[in-house]
Amino acid sequence: MIPPSFEYHAPGSVADAIALLSQYGDAAKILAGGHSLLPMMKLRFAEPEHLVDINNIDSLKGIREEDGEIVIGSMTSESALITSTLLQEKCPMLPEAAKMIADPQVRNRGTIGGDISHGDPGNDHPALMLALDATFTLVGPNGARQIAAADFFLGTFFTALEADEILTEIRIAPQAANTGASYQKLKRKTGDYATAAAAAVITLSGDTCQSAAIALTNLGATAMRASAAEAVLVGQVIDEDLIKQAATKAMEICEPAEDLRGDAEYKTHMGGEMTRRAIRAAIKNAGGN
Repeated sequence: MIPPSFEYHAPGSVADAIALLSQYGDAAKILAGGHSLLPMMKLRFAEPEHLVDINNIDSLKGIREEDGEIVIGSMTSESALITSTLLQEKCPMLPEAAKMIADPQVRNRGTIGGDISHGDPGNDHPALMLALDATFTLVGPNGARQIAAADFFLGTFFTALEADEILTEIRIAPQAANTGASYQKLKRKTGDYATAAAAAVITLSGDTCQSAAIALTNLGATAMRASAAEAVLVGQVIDEDLIKQAATKAMEICEPAEDLRGDAEYKTHMGGEMTRRAIRAAIKNAGGN
């Protein structure tokens, strides 16, 4: 199908983009990489009258360290995440996970902010952001506000981002000592969304788990933090039995939609398996056995 007609805008600054969003309200949509919005427009699931293309706003691109945090501009491409030496050294799960997203063509164009803002439960970054306790900066006509990833994802294609706001940056703490992280993803083929995926971040004190964060992709209406699974591990010397218990707790919160990737029972089981794999890999990356 062909999308309906729309007016195209290419602002040169965040302020100009926000002015356009304020002017046109719900009739306007932000265009970042376009890999989520444009297919929806072609199917006429989305019919914006105005497209606000923010690709020309250079201040929204780049990765830096500031005040003890890693700051990622929302228009930073997946390819830039992969090649960032800062992320490879201080938040290695992000570049490793970005390699699993779609294909090189998409990664060269797709952006981390677009992936997050779309609110698609099949996108990979929401679960990564939950596991990393990320904070988002949202800028609108009334200024900037900070919101935790845990409070941002509200439902399928539904986030805390207001219609006249732009996600400008993502802030993440550098990986602490004795910490390991892993994102494990099952998909049918290159370029496909996850059938099920899990992110795990584990910090060890000796052989004991000091802290744990586990988040799931495409296993519910939005990315989910598996808090009960985390609680199984914290304060314990993690063995295979505890990993199995944590995976079972993660499976208990799964409510995946049935589609061509599988029925709910299969996806839930794969959610448990991805959780097991992510925990094991995170422990290994933390220096554990």
